[in-house]
Amino acid sequence: MSHDPHAPVVLVTGAARRVGAEIVRALHTAGACVAIHYRSSAADAAALAAALNAARPGEAAETAAVFAADLLDLAALPQLIESVVSRFGRLDALVNNASSFFATPVGAIDTTAWDDLIGSNLGAPLFLSQAAAPHLERSGGCIVNITDIHAERPLKGYALYCAAKAGLLGLTRALALELGPRVRVNAVAPGPIEWPQGTNDFPPAERAAIIEHTLLKRVGSPADIARTVKFLIFDAPFVTGQVINVDGGRTAHL
Repeated sequence: MSHDPHAPVVLVTGAARRVGAEIVRALHTAGACVAIHYRSSAADAAALAAALNAARPGEAAETAAVFAADLLDLAALPQLIESVVSRFGRLDALVNNASSFFATPVGAIDTTAWDDLIGSNLGAPLFLSQAAAPHLERSGGCIVNITDIHAERPLKGYALYCAAKAGLLGLTRALALELGPRVRVNAVAPGPIEWPQGTNDFPPAERAAIIEHTLLKRVGSPADIARTVKFLIFDAPFVTGQVINVDGGRTAHL
């Protein structure tokens, strides 16, 4: 037996861990079949898919599946889309969540950093969206890009990352224009949600200052992002070309 052919199919990039995994859980709970993209977190992706498939035992076939791809290999991205469509038979939404993040002080920026930050934050979303567009056109689907509040209000020391996210913000609006009226394109811009792993760029005192500067005086959770993504996919049929800041009010007075 196959999964419900009418269930929406959503591809989420960078979905094995952290915010991406929470997005996948929320969409799966809402009834979607989910394509979990990962680059190197194979064990985490497989565990997540197994847990989700076990959560919907009434469906004989998998409602969650994993797909490996290096998003910096832009020429290979159409194959990722085709693999998802081949597995599930359709594609209803693309969530461009995968992202690299690290400091790039001016004077120390090199082409390796350029390829990584621009490739993951702008190049991959562009070429994935382009490849997905015909399938989304057929399904009347949508794209949700995960940008950053620092796309519009840059963070000192992160010039290249901020420029890449600013490009993704612009791409969101451009694709909404290009792909309408059949395909909606929106973005979610997180504020302080989860601190980056493997870096000491945000020591405790700096983190406390950032939290104090938000109107809600607390760090958000991955579930805050996931709920907003779910809203844009399932409950916002008249919303396109928009960016929703999920930041506890931080950008209200930056």
